[in-house]
Amino acid sequence: MTAPLFYSTNRSVPEVDLGQALLAGQAGDRGLFLPRAIPRYGRELLLRAGSLAYPELAAALLAPYCEGTFSRAELEEICEDAYDFDVPLESVDPPRWVMRLDQGPTASFKDFAARFMGRALGRLVRQRGRRLVILTATSGDTGSAIAHAFHGVAGIEVVVLFPINEVSDRQRRQMTTLGGNIRTLALDSKFDDCQALVKEAFADPDLAPLDLSSANSINIGRLLPQSVYYVYAASRLVDLPGGEPVVFSVPSGNFGDLMGGLLAKRSGLPVRRFVIATNANDEVPRFLATGRYEKIVPSRKCISNAMNVGHPSNLARIVDLYGGHLDETGRLLRAPDLGAMRRDFYAVSIVDQDTRAAIVDAYRRHRTILEPHGAVGWAGLDRYLAFHAEDRLITSIALETAHPAKFPEEIASLLGLEPAPPASLRGLEGRRETYEKLPTDYQAFKADLLRHHGRAIR
Repeated sequence: MTAPLFYSTNRSVPEVDLGQALLAGQAGDRGLFLPRAIPRYGRELLLRAGSLAYPELAAALLAPYCEGTFSRAELEEICEDAYDFDVPLESVDPPRWVMRLDQGPTASFKDFAARFMGRALGRLVRQRGRRLVILTATSGDTGSAIAHAFHGVAGIEVVVLFPINEVSDRQRRQMTTLGGNIRTLALDSKFDDCQALVKEAFADPDLAPLDLSSANSINIGRLLPQSVYYVYAASRLVDLPGGEPVVFSVPSGNFGDLMGGLLAKRSGLPVRRFVIATNANDEVPRFLATGRYEKIVPSRKCISNAMNVGHPSNLARIVDLYGGHLDETGRLLRAPDLGAMRRDFYAVSIVDQDTRAAIVDAYRRHRTILEPHGAVGWAGLDRYLAFHAEDRLITSIALETAHPAKFPEEIASLLGLEPAPPASLRGLEGRRETYEKLPTDYQAFKADLLRHHGRAIR
């Protein structure tokens, strides 16, 4: 079988295989990689999905993308090692469910992609005799998930950029207390500024000898594994082979999580609608309503901090899948099929006041503790069902993307209790932090990279 190819959303560089896409992170023309062909789920796989353990299902779903890069045995080993934690589906208000993606080693949904990428890229650098410098920008949970997934991986160094004033104390400590091959850079700025520095570094020919790659959701390796949990949840709750529909509500910031779900839908998962729930950074809901895309600069600071994104990278992929072209700067060069997007998506902005109200309401009515990001998804689903009575009897699943214990002060102020931290969050306060402060200036960032990682060009 021919290895699947991945093209750039800017369409001015050659197509590559999965291994090349994983190692590169971003395409050379500043576009983002997408699969040339999205494989369809076979009926036999849909029949078996509900009986497969999560690692088995992940290997089965990802195998078509990995052809020619990893053997089936290697892929199964990667997934078995990556997914050694539970994926609870909590019945809250039947037929409404919460999928808790917060049981991994850093208590965030980012663990699903980060652990797959850490193991996949670790194999590639060993097999190809490469060294990589992974650059990642984080607005909250990405940095800690990537740092833990790549900590100690031979041949890979990681640099995490984060906005010093917009991550929680526990989120910060999860990435600044590791050391070793993990470096953290704190910027007095916004996530979008951190992300812009990373993207500029990838396009800088002076840094090409460093072998830079990305672990942000600009890397296709982040999106493919995130498609799996949509199938996993649906396979446990609805008749997949029979085409029974399901609604997913997805808290959205950089839109990588939604892109995973969209790939699953294009493969045949019977999704009736995706509820796109953003915080006050409402550039995407406004785009879907008006057809005009306007970035939010600077992004608005909300309590759902990992979603404080004013120009989401993955919107370029979504626009591409619907026949349009959005470049990396946010220019809409060709309009997508907005009618099709509006049929597939219900986009809503949930401000902090409504986020807090959702946390209180979910606890009082159902004794369910949500954190701010999951509460945005829950409130978005509330809003959708209020205006779409015909879908109230359809199974709907809200994604809980981080553990409530990552936000103890907010939860305590609203509910009068502090959620018990999982093992991954215990003891952080007693660990020594190490991070450097960096101005929001590309030349300063470039000099830092050359100073710390420029061995290859000395």
